[in-house]
Order: sequence, then structure tokens, then C-alpha cells
Amino acid sequence: MPRRFSTASTHVSHRTGFVMPVAEIARMAKAKGIDAIVDAAHSWGQIDFRVSELEADFVGFNLHKWIGAPLGVGFLYIRKDRLAAIDRDMGDEDFPQEDIRSRVHTGTVNFATVLTVPTAVALHQQIGAAAKQARLRHLRDHWVSRVRGFKDIEILTPDEAGSYGAITSFRLAGKTGKADNEAIVAKLRDSHKIMTVRRAGVARGQCIRVTPALFTDETDLDRLVEALAVITGTKTG
Repeated sequence: MPRRFSTASTHVSHRTGFVMPVAEIARMAKAKGIDAIVDAAHSWGQIDFRVSELEADFVGFNLHKWIGAPLGVGFLYIRKDRLAAIDRDMGDEDFPQEDIRSRVHTGTVNFATVLTVPTAVALHQQIGAAAKQARLRHLRDHWVSRVRGFKDIEILTPDEAGSYGAITSFRLAGKTGKADNEAIVAKLRDSHKIMTVRRAGVARGQCIRVTPALFTDETDLDRLVEALAVITGTKTG
């Protein structure tokens, strides 16, 4: 089969939480005869969307991040009329050529983990994607709106509608290295009992990612705001 080019885009950045315009990217790619591949690991369960809205023929999904299944569960979406574009995995003949399962040879799987998927998906559907998105954005806004004016804090995730979900990252002025940000993460954890993570790969230096969960309470985020006020020497109230 003729060789084709492809482009890969992350739907929701694991570094800053920015929601990429993957549909627009996919349309631009297809106009040039390029296949669009989307990494939706962080988007399913965090923001409300339909796979058709991504306008990509190939999408990877994760279930342990925002759906609530254990580690190691995920799946690959291939649009049906594009299945022939993907070769069988290692000559897999366990399934027919037209069966998507022949494209990902799994071998022996963790059956206990797989058996949790229906329950995890049922809970996701019971809450509803729109309700989850609204709650997570509310929690994110709760702390971000309070610290944007803090001394020496740069919020790296925009506030524009549709550009964020739960995840937002920040950076302190002059603190762009790995050691600097690991020290801040340790300070938040050890002195304030707040869990954050350092992330690299962002323009102009490393940063710290804050990720509320559905069960996070506003008072937890108030503690984050208070901790950042202490770290930056910002007076509040």
C-alpha cells in the first residue's frame, strides 16, 4: 500500500491542560493528504465531546485518568472505512482482516482490570460528561481566579471558553529549572499537604501542574491558594 504521512496531536495537554483545536488541525492535515492521529488520553472524562467532533480517523483513549478504571486500560479507535490503512499487528491471524482486533495484538491481558471497565464507564455515564466538565472547570476556576494577581505567578493555561478543563499549570518568576520546580512541589506536599507535579517540555522553562479531581473540595483549593500566597509572599484578604 502507498506510504502516507501522518500528524499526531494531543487533545488535552498533559503539561498545561490546554485543549488543542484538533478538529481544525485534522482538517488542515486531510487537505494535504495527511492522516490525523489524536491522543485523547486526558480528554475523555475531563471534557465533554464526541469522537466524531475530533474529525480524526485514528484516536487513542485512556481509561485510568478520567474514567476511573485501573492502570493499564485503554483502547484505540480506528474509523471503520480507514481500517485497511492499518496493517495487522505482527501478522495477527487470530481475528479476520476486517476485525479491528487484528490491529492490536494484546496477548494475555489483565482480566481483572478489564472486568472493571463496565462499572467505570457506567459511573461516567451516570454522572454525565457535561456535568463532569462543568464541575472540573468550576474547581479549576476557583483557585486560578484567586492567584492570577499573585506576585511572581504566571498561569500557563488560558481562560478562554473551551480551552481548558481541570488541569492548569503555573510557574514562579525565575523558577524555570527542574530543581526549582521540584523544590516547590516538595514544599506544597510537605508543608501544605497539597499534591502537584512538575512538568517539562513547556516553552521558556518547566512548570507545576495542578489537577483537581471530581472529589476535590473547594476548601482543598483554598489551601492551595493560601500556600501559594505564602510561597510568593503575597498578602491576601
